[in-house]
Amino acid sequence: MASFGHVAVGMALGRMGAGAAPPRRVAAAMLWLSTLAMLPDADVIAFVLRIPYAAPWGHRGASHSLLLAGLVALGGAAGTRLARGPALKAGLLAFVAVGSHGLLDAMTTGGLGAALLWPFTQARYFLPWRPIPVAPIGAGMLSARGLYVVGVELLLFLPFWGYALWPRRRAGRPVEG
Repeated sequence: MASFGHVAVGMALGRMGAGAAPPRRVAAAMLWLSTLAMLPDADVIAFVLRIPYAAPWGHRGASHSLLLAGLVALGGAAGTRLARGPALKAGLLAFVAVGSHGLLDAMTTGGLGAALLWPFTQARYFLPWRPIPVAPIGAGMLSARGLYVVGVELLLFLPFWGYALWPRRRAGRPVEG
């Protein structure tokens, strides 16, 4: 994926999770959950470290697992609890943000699949429905293929972008127009 979908999911989760909070808090939630939705792709460091793509710690390996999503969610819930915030809500939103990454990558048309069930199995999975074209890595994103992938991804995730960015009416204010 070109990552626009991951960011859109994180932003929509942030909008949903923040509810009627002030705009700055909504923006912070959207930024935080978009960052979490992108977190599994930190494994691209594997290319620099010469870790093979198909290795457990290679791209789309362990970092894309639902176990990692659960561990990040526990950390997020614990941190939110320490800050006296809604721990369960924060943990669930974090789990969906991180966990969605591997599931969305399993909906792409290329690569080796995602290690969703690591460490229980090293198998990489694709979902039966794969509408997301695989993105070229690195400078390849600047090619015609890369621009095609970006366009398709922006269209596929348009509902998430719309939900996240559509202006909200503030309580007590009349609708303009």
